[in-house]
Amino acid sequence: MKKIKFMRPSKLAILICLCVLTQLFSPKALALSQIKLIVDGQDITSIAQPIIQNDRTLVPIRFVAEQLGAKVTWNNEDRTVLVEKGKNSVLLRIDSHLVLYQKDEKVYDLCDVPPTIINERTYVPLRLISNALGIGIDWNQESRTVYVDSSKNAEVISFFDVRILSLNPGQAITGKTELQISLPKEGIKNGTEIKYLLLDPANAKGVVVARGNGLTSKYNWLPNLEHKGEKVLVAAIYNDKGEFIAGNATYVQMDVNPKVSLTGLSQGQAINGTVSIGADTNFVPSYVKYEIINQDNNKVVMSSEADPQGLYNWTPMLEDNGNYSFKAIAYDENGKAYESQSISAKVQMSRKLALSGVSSGRTIDKPVTLSTSRNFHVSETEYVLRDPKTGKEETLAKMGYGSYKWFPGPEYSGNKELLVRVKDTRGITHESSKVSVNLSGAPKLFLDGVGPKQVLTTSVKLNTISNVSLDSVNYIIINAKTGARKALASGQSPLVEYTYTPIQGQEGSWKLQAEGIYNSGTKILSEEVPVTVYLGKTYSSSPIIEKDKFLGLASDLAKGSWEKTGMSAALQTAQAILETGWGQSVPVDKYKGNLSYNLFGIKGKGTVGSVISNTWEEYNGKAFRVDAEFRAYNNIDESWSDHKNLLLKASRYEPFREVMHDSTLGAWALRRAGYATDSQYPIKLMRIIKQYNLQELDKIGI
Repeated sequence: MKKIKFMRPSKLAILICLCVLTQLFSPKALALSQIKLIVDGQDITSIAQPIIQNDRTLVPIRFVAEQLGAKVTWNNEDRTVLVEKGKNSVLLRIDSHLVLYQKDEKVYDLCDVPPTIINERTYVPLRLISNALGIGIDWNQESRTVYVDSSKNAEVISFFDVRILSLNPGQAITGKTELQISLPKEGIKNGTEIKYLLLDPANAKGVVVARGNGLTSKYNWLPNLEHKGEKVLVAAIYNDKGEFIAGNATYVQMDVNPKVSLTGLSQGQAINGTVSIGADTNFVPSYVKYEIINQDNNKVVMSSEADPQGLYNWTPMLEDNGNYSFKAIAYDENGKAYESQSISAKVQMSRKLALSGVSSGRTIDKPVTLSTSRNFHVSETEYVLRDPKTGKEETLAKMGYGSYKWFPGPEYSGNKELLVRVKDTRGITHESSKVSVNLSGAPKLFLDGVGPKQVLTTSVKLNTISNVSLDSVNYIIINAKTGARKALASGQSPLVEYTYTPIQGQEGSWKLQAEGIYNSGTKILSEEVPVTVYLGKTYSSSPIIEKDKFLGLASDLAKGSWEKTGMSAALQTAQAILETGWGQSVPVDKYKGNLSYNLFGIKGKGTVGSVISNTWEEYNGKAFRVDAEFRAYNNIDESWSDHKNLLLKASRYEPFREVMHDSTLGAWALRRAGYATDSQYPIKLMRIIKQYNLQELDKIGI
C-alpha cells in the first residue's frame, strides 16, 4: 500500500475540481437539473442525493462508502465518523474541518466544508471519500453526472495549497519553536489573519499558541507544560469576518523537559554595581524568582514573583562584597518550581555616596526633601549647607539615617552648595560631592490640607507651610466669581490645624488662602487654591449585577470579544473581576447617581458622555481627591468593546497584542505596558484564572 502523499494540485486536477465542484455545481445550475451520482456503475442518486454547500459537493457518507465496500462507524458520544476499507481509513468530526487520514501512516489535514448532519444524515465533501479510499472521481458535463470508480486509483489532493514549513509530522516539541507556512503564488484571497492552534486529537479542541496578520511571517511558539503527548498543530487562515478559509495541519509530540537558564551574568563575573538578571525558559512560566546566596556567610536573598520576560535588578551594598551564587527559579501554573544552574560571581563594590532630592543648578523656592544615596551602612547622617565663596558650612540636620525636609528661609539666598556627610559603622567619616543650588531668599507661605479643584463635601483641616517663623495665621475664603474676600478664621496658631466646615450658602466655586503674620506685623500670603463646595447628596460606586451572576456575564462578554479579536477570554474575564470587585464597584455620577457601566475605570467621554467620580491627585506632597470624568456607556457591552479597542489600538499596547492570545503572557505584557501600577497585577489575574478555571474560556476548535 502506498503511503499517503499530499500532492500540489496539477493543472488537470484543478480543472476537474473547478468543473465538478464549482462551475457546474453552482446554485443556478442545480436549479436547471439534478445531479446524478453513479458509484461503480450503480445509480444511487435516489438514496444518496448530492447537495452543494459553499461550492462543494456533499454526499451522505454512509450510503456512498458502504456502496464502495467500506465500513462506516458512527460514535455518538464524540460525534465522529470513521470510514474504513482495508488499511485505508478517514476519521471525521461533525462541524470540524480537521480530518485524519490513515494508511501506512497518519496524516492530518483540513477540509474546506466540515461534515454536517442534514435530515439525520451525515454529509461530507465527496473529495474526502476519494482521498481516504484512493478512488477516482469524474464529471460528465453533458449528463451532469458524478462518477465514482473504485477501480481507478487517485492521489490524495489537499483541499488547500497551504503547508506548514517549519515542522515535520510527528516532530517532538521540546521548547521554543518557530512556526511558518507557505502559500501558493497567488496567495490566499481575503486572508487577513493566521492562527496556530494546538489541538487535542481526542476532541479537536485546544488553544491558540501564536497569531498575527502576516500570513507567511515567522512566529515563535513557547509551549505550556500542561500540553503533553500527541497533539495536532493547525495553521488556520481567517478572513476579516473571522471565518476559516484555508489552512494545514500536522501532528506533533509534546515532550518539553523544563529548562531554565539565568541570563545577564557570566560565570566568575565581577560585580561592581547594579546587576540586571533575567530568565530564559523553554516553556511559559507563570512567574520567576531569583535566589542570591552569599557563599561566605550563607545569607540568602529571594526576590518576589517577577516577570518571566523582564529583568530583575539587584544592587549590592559595600558590606555585601564577597562570593555569591545566582539562580533563576521558574514556576508553572501549578506552582511547581524549575531551577537554573547556579552561576558564581564575585561582588567587588567600591564605596558610593551621593546627595539626592535636588539637582545641580536648581532654584529652591519651596520645600525639598534631602536624602542620601549610598551603598554602605552608616551610624550618622549630616546634611550640610556650604557657602562656595567663604567655605563656611552650616549643619541643616543631623540624624542616624533618613531624609530631611528643608524649606530655606529668607536668611538664605544666592548660590549655595549642599552635601551629605556620614559616618560608617566603624566611625569613619565620608562626604558626598557638592550639589550647587540657587536659593531664592524670598519669604514663602503655602496652604496645606486642600488641593486645587478639590470638592469639599465635609470638614477639612487646614494648616500652613512656611519658611519664616509665623506669629499667627488668618484663613480666607474668596468668591471665585466676584473676588469678594471673607475671613474664615483670624489669629490662629501656626502650630494648630484649623478645621473648616462648609455651611449652607457657601455652595459653589471658591478659593481658599492663608495669610501669615511674622516679624510682629509683616504679612505674607499663600497661593489661592480653587475649590468647590458641595453639600448635597453624593453617590459612590454601585453594583451592576448580583455578585454570583457576574462570572457568567463577564464570561459571555469575554468569549464574544475573543471570537472577534483573538484576545484571551480568560484574561478579559479576570480583568473584569479584579477591577470591579465582581461587578460590585462600578463608577456612578457622584452628584446624580447615574450608572456609567464603566467596568474598567477608563477616564474621558464614552458613548453617552461621562460621569463625575473621584480620582487621586497630589499637591504639596499630599494626596487628595478631586473630581474627574469617567467614560459612560449605554450598557455593559459598549464598555467591554471600548476597553478592547483601547488595548487593540493604543501604540503602547503593541507588545501586548503580540501575545494577547495567551492569558499568562498577556497579563505580564499589560504590566510592562503600564496598564497597571500594581506590581502584583499579573499574579492576581493568574490566581483568578486558576481558581475559577477560566482557561476553559480560551479553548478553540477548527
